[in-house]
Amino acid sequence: MRKTCENQGLHISRDCTECGACVKNCAFLEERGTPKSIAETVLSGSLSSSIAFDCSLCGLCETICPEKLSITAYFLEMRRQCQQDGSVDMRPYRPILQYEKTGHSRLFAHYDIPEGCDTVFFPGCTFPGTRPKTTQAFFKTLQKHVPTAGIVLDCCHKPSHDLGRQDYFESRFARILQKLREHDIKRVIVACPNCYKVFREYGQKLKIQSAYEFLAEKETPDIAAPDVLDVVIHDPCPLRNKKGIHKAVRSLATSLGCGWEEARNNKRRTLCCGEGGSVPFVRPDLALRWSRRRVDQAGGKTILTYCAGCTVTLSRLVPTVHILDMHFFRDSILSGTFKPLRGLATYLARLWLKLRLLIRRA
Repeated sequence: MRKTCENQGLHISRDCTECGACVKNCAFLEERGTPKSIAETVLSGSLSSSIAFDCSLCGLCETICPEKLSITAYFLEMRRQCQQDGSVDMRPYRPILQYEKTGHSRLFAHYDIPEGCDTVFFPGCTFPGTRPKTTQAFFKTLQKHVPTAGIVLDCCHKPSHDLGRQDYFESRFARILQKLREHDIKRVIVACPNCYKVFREYGQKLKIQSAYEFLAEKETPDIAAPDVLDVVIHDPCPLRNKKGIHKAVRSLATSLGCGWEEARNNKRRTLCCGEGGSVPFVRPDLALRWSRRRVDQAGGKTILTYCAGCTVTLSRLVPTVHILDMHFFRDSILSGTFKPLRGLATYLARLWLKLRLLIRRA
């Protein structure tokens, strides 16, 4: 692992031209300098690899890099090296790691997989916690088109993955894959962009589909009244390269009567909402700078997105709507009566959802 990290650093220190394209688009690099300067100082030993924990791992830098350097991969590898060396203080991350552990625990995890099922809905952690009724509504829609569909409540362990706890992540995610294999699951439909990214990278032969593509294909509503809500679309950074999902979300927004416009940084060049890489636990000031940059681009308009985490983060600064809430509870959204859950209520909501599923199968 150390050799891999060093090789990546050498590659970046050699090939980065310090053009500044990534720096002017990133709060982290604005503060710390070019990837070349970071790599050189880390390789010289005058800068700790723990600097990588200030990076959101959003991937914008390598998207716009004219040299196509794998900058995000380098920062992630530095995080893994710090974990291996034990040179990073993990105490600030206890809340997110406990959140992850809870989601994977016997109390919260649940595999509702009926006979003959080959497709499951994997809503993740934040989505069913903040909006359990929307989770139920999508699952019912899925079952209308795929009667044998199941639902899996579990955590994909993306936080551990991004914190560099690779061995831990792989061992826990392997348990999820094993259970899905035991039930001969072929397709996983996800609502969470982070879950989508994890399953696409580590899900082996599973077919992964977003809830947004599924709805755009099967359930696009026909709203007579146009422009009922003017919004700016925020694309979650884990899906920056997923053109099919971008298209599906915009199709849904149009069909729901939204008068939408693109943010200045959109699709492949989208910005991190501020939550990425667990940065808020160690550098809340940097996280807030990312959030404010996106809010400034919205120009006072409501933000429409398709990530529960982005919704929670951005809604602290500007009205933010999740597109699945708009799809299933449009009138409540427009009247302002739809209220996503927060805090302790999100844990109770996940238990409530699990109980409802158990009762349904009883």
